[in-house]
Amino acid sequence: MATVTKRTGGLVQRHTGSQQSEASGYSGPVGGDAELDVPDKESTGYDDEQEDSKSMRLTLMEEVLLLGLKDREGYTSFWNDCISSGLRGCMLIELGLRGRIELEKQGVRRRGLLTRKIVCSNPTPTGDILLDEVLKHIKETTPPDTVQSWVELLSGETWNPLNLRYQVRNVRERVAKNLVEKGVLTTEKQNFVLFDMTTHPLTDMGSKQKVVKKVQEAVLSKWVNETNRMDKRTLALIILAHASDVLENAFAALQDDEYDLAMKRVRELLESDPDTESQKSDASEIVWAVAAAFLK
Repeated sequence: MATVTKRTGGLVQRHTGSQQSEASGYSGPVGGDAELDVPDKESTGYDDEQEDSKSMRLTLMEEVLLLGLKDREGYTSFWNDCISSGLRGCMLIELGLRGRIELEKQGVRRRGLLTRKIVCSNPTPTGDILLDEVLKHIKETTPPDTVQSWVELLSGETWNPLNLRYQVRNVRERVAKNLVEKGVLTTEKQNFVLFDMTTHPLTDMGSKQKVVKKVQEAVLSKWVNETNRMDKRTLALIILAHASDVLENAFAALQDDEYDLAMKRVRELLESDPDTESQKSDASEIVWAVAAAFLK
């Protein structure tokens, strides 16, 4: 079985303007999504003091994709080969924060996060088509599998053709379609000489700025220096944005001194030991299990 696509070379450094405007290949969305349910804050990690009702409805997949999309062009970088697996990791954490899945219980001997299997703790549909597709796979799979295996299966990274049924297809396009339905993006056709491509330019700058502000504040003005004191969704967003190679976009507008401080603190987060962090009070095992799959 193939391994999860990981960042190579650690944290990416600040890009120049010409590097940030490189061409990319992203095609438009297909499929749709139902209206999301909004469970209570404790089970999801939503922080209603920091986000209004619209931004609260954004899933981790949508927030990560927003960070990766070019505002005017409406597509992600052609060179980004990490966001696909990163979005699958977002799905697992989203289901975990909504109380639908969890890691199997520890036995007498403590085991590492990457060796424990994911089990369905609540089969109730979330109302999100993508999440419910993943939940159905996890619920019906016996014996259960590990986090890393699920990221690979959902991405279609398998040599076994029988496992291709677990692949969740067209994720970027479907997440973009959700954002179109929520009024954050729009849909356009763009001509690239040899072919036409569906793109999704940003229409609601405020929604993206809230995501950017949340990431910036978490590592600057609201830095707490303890992962278990951080908002779970924000912690997951930082980890998965890094895994998806889009985190630097949230820091592009910072002054140099703020940028250096933000990256220093992000590096501290990424160098944390997931097994140790997951044992702290109020920590989320599923967040750190997904982190371990991408950061190890």
